[in-house]
Amino acid sequence: MSHFTNIKTQIRNLQSLEAALSDLAIDWKKGPRKVRGYQGQTRQAEIAIEQDNNYDIGFSWNGSEYELVADLQYWQQNLSVDGFIRQVTQRYAYHTVINESAKQGFQVAEQQNNQDGSIRLVVQRWSA
Repeated sequence: MSHFTNIKTQIRNLQSLEAALSDLAIDWKKGPRKVRGYQGQTRQAEIAIEQDNNYDIGFSWNGSEYELVADLQYWQQNLSVDGFIRQVTQRYAYHTVINESAKQGFQVAEQQNNQDGSIRLVVQRWSA
């Protein structure tokens, strides 16, 4: 019986996910890698985050999005699972907006980090 939990996300771009984890100073390793779980069980993941207790966290592609894969009984992060996903998702969204805007010729004109944790971005594009 597997102890792994798969948590759905809206994360679809690996580069934005990698940038988000780096922004949050999370030590991650690029896969494919095995994520370690209960009694030596493993799951394949595109990103692995090793924990000191030898139970890992990973992000695994399910065909449409990257799911968080972990044995939640051995979660050893500073944030709760929900808090972790919320922070990663916010930074992921930030990088996705920046990258997609740049592809369409926009540049960041203004960035404001609000007290509530939200980020306000103003992008602009010059046309001749």
